[in-house]
Amino acid sequence: MSYEVEKPDEQWRAELTPAEYAVLRQAATEPAFTGEYTDTKTEGVYSCRACGADLFTSETKFASHCGWPSFYDPKGTDAVELVEDRSHGMVRTEVRCARCGSHLGHVFEGEGYPTPTNQRYCINSVSLRLAPAED
Repeated sequence: MSYEVEKPDEQWRAELTPAEYAVLRQAATEPAFTGEYTDTKTEGVYSCRACGADLFTSETKFASHCGWPSFYDPKGTDAVELVEDRSHGMVRTEVRCARCGSHLGHVFEGEGYPTPTNQRYCINSVSLRLAPAED
């Protein structure tokens, strides 16, 4: 798979903190309830911390109480890519940034959350950067 933003691994390591690199480039998961955006209600746009692509908005963020920021829809239909993930003995759907291929989290369906899409994009805070809306 080729992406609009591609960099050698050494460059990603140099540009990202160890925690960011582990999640974004190695598909790790930050510990539950530790991310800076888990409970934030600030209005704005959430972008990829690796490449800056706009991914989600505060309008689709909801309180799922799962330990990670949750959204019911990406900002645009081409903002993220969904990839089957069979790691850890499970079958899940991984969410990646469509612009640079960085791991963001996973999307789940049919969990009973009252969202318009019946989906929960469970995203690592460390993979995002929030640009607050201007008043």
